Amino acid sequence: MTTTTAATMTDAPTLPLDLEGAGSAAPRNARAIPHVSASTGAPLRTLRRRTLPARWRITLWIILSTAITLLAVGMIGRSIFLAGVEQSANAEIEQEAAEFARFAEDAAVSGHTTPEELVSEYVARQSVHENEVVVASVGGEVIAVANGRVEATDPAALSAVPGGEALVTGLLGQSASSGAMEAPDAGPLRWGRLEFTAGDRAGAVLIVQYTQEARSQVDAGFTTIAWVALIGIVLSSGVAWLVAGQILAPVREVYRVARDIGEHDLSARVPVDGTDDIAAVATTFNQMLDRLEAVHATQQRFVDDAGHELRTPITIVRGQLELLSEEPEERAATLRLVSDELDRMSRIVTDLLVLARAEQPDFVRVADCDVAALTLDIEAKAQNLGDRRWQLMEVAEGTAPLDPQRVTQAVLQLAANAVQVTEPGDRILIGSRFDGEGGERRLRLWVRDSGPGVAAADAERIFERFARGDSSGARRGSGLGLAIVRAITDGHDGSAWVDSVFGEGATFGIDLPAPTTAPTTVRPQSASERSE
Repeated sequence: MTTTTAATMTDAPTLPLDLEGAGSAAPRNARAIPHVSASTGAPLRTLRRRTLPARWRITLWIILSTAITLLAVGMIGRSIFLAGVEQSANAEIEQEAAEFARFAEDAAVSGHTTPEELVSEYVARQSVHENEVVVASVGGEVIAVANGRVEATDPAALSAVPGGEALVTGLLGQSASSGAMEAPDAGPLRWGRLEFTAGDRAGAVLIVQYTQEARSQVDAGFTTIAWVALIGIVLSSGVAWLVAGQILAPVREVYRVARDIGEHDLSARVPVDGTDDIAAVATTFNQMLDRLEAVHATQQRFVDDAGHELRTPITIVRGQLELLSEEPEERAATLRLVSDELDRMSRIVTDLLVLARAEQPDFVRVADCDVAALTLDIEAKAQNLGDRRWQLMEVAEGTAPLDPQRVTQAVLQLAANAVQVTEPGDRILIGSRFDGEGGERRLRLWVRDSGPGVAAADAERIFERFARGDSSGARRGSGLGLAIVRAITDGHDGSAWVDSVFGEGATFGIDLPAPTTAPTTVRPQSASERSE
């Protein structure tokens, strides 16, 4: 008996336990991560349709994203900890089974005579807690029970074990060697059964791990974490509200400025603080207001100038038409006068439109231009302005970045003014020259007349709109020609100038930036000299 038992017990203790496979059957009270469908976005779309303020939208998005993140972290963390509880129970069962295997091997050497003595001694040595049960049976009869609530050698106290005798009997009779279940009176548990034979008698050791208490501790911990997370969400909501208010403060300032801007007051600007995106928006908004104010000023100036300059010719035309005589000669004279005034109004309107366009970005279209060819072309066109002795003083050779059409317009305007203050046969000089070198080089074009000149007091204001110099009535026109010249030079980042001694003629010119290699200057013949 002894020899057979020893030999059998040496070979018998194996671990036919599928504890990992048993874990696939989750307890019935286990929580699943809820599925979040796309429809959760509907309330936010409703908020957008109701045009909720941006500060609220930012705060709600932060609250929502924080809550979803914390919920996901909490549920994933709870699942990980619960899985850890199950793995710990599996490890306890496997450890007990391994200990029984080693004990059986040692018992074969020590010479136990019966299976009852073997399992009784093994169970008596176990120190188990209340959430663990070790039950030993031989031939279907419970021999010993180990649990923190009962005596190890008191099978009659089996009913005190969580789940009672029915649970233990049912697990001993299972065909599987391990598993997981939820008992009505004991909650979720994991179990493993190790069978052995001693001679012609069979026995089993049942190990049960109750996981309800550990799971409850996990749930209690995550309940505390949930309350802490809720408090954190409330605090983060307050912080988000304050931060959103600080971020959107410049936007509210833009709104305030836009609201306060009136038809006749475009001077308000948004304060710019910093270099972030909001500051860039404020800067762009201020630039837009600058353009609007410039356009408004141009329109207002155009209306004022038109009203100022057109009032006199309109009054003259109206008066002449009211006094229109039936006599053919007087009628013809009146019609000539009316025609002259209408022509003058047309010129005024044309000049005003040019000045209005001068405020637009595309008024000057700069391109590399041959200055010598431009100067000769201007002198040739000036021949048609009046019977004067036109002469070229200097011609700059080289190229410069400028708008040839606008520069031609400006110089011809100076030439036309020179014609008005001179007599037929008088000499008018035209010239161009480069001054300076490299990046400091500038192009100068000028027209010199022999007229009455410009008084020093008039030289400061003569390029303003409707300003006329005191030249004994010699200078005529709308007073817009030199303003157009200055507008053209301003478009080139240049300047217009006059050099005159009153009573001895004047030199009007323009000075334009021309940063490139300095050319030479030649003295060609004038068009009249070339034609001789």
